[in-house]
Amino acid sequence: QVQLVESGGGLVQAGSSLRLSCAASGRTFSNYAMGWFRQAPGKERTFVAAISWSGASTSYADSVKGRFTISRDNAKNTVDLQMNSLKPEDTAVYYCAAATTRYSGSYRYEYKYWGQGTQVTVSS
Repeated sequence: QVQLVESGGGLVQAGSSLRLSCAASGRTFSNYAMGWFRQAPGKERTFVAAISWSGASTSYADSVKGRFTISRDNAKNTVDLQMNSLKPEDTAVYYCAAATTRYSGSYRYEYKYWGQGTQVTVSS
């Protein structure tokens, strides 16, 4: 079993930055890809970013490309999401997810384990 705990959410103004962190436990973290998803009120959960097992490969949703950066520290079993130039449309609950393969993409079915989520609210 894998446990994922997100932190770092909050209420910020448009144009601000936030850094989300996800702490993982329960298996060999460095063997698997990780991702971030988000879910706005009344909408489906959507892909934000993914990072491969080593951190060498990353991918992003078009809506966040150039503003968000995903990174991981395999020594600390953490994966972070640096969010810059935040917009009101970034408001959502953000979820950390763990895949079962070394590389993963944007599909929810690729991720087996999920955190409880952290709220990010961006005011205009």
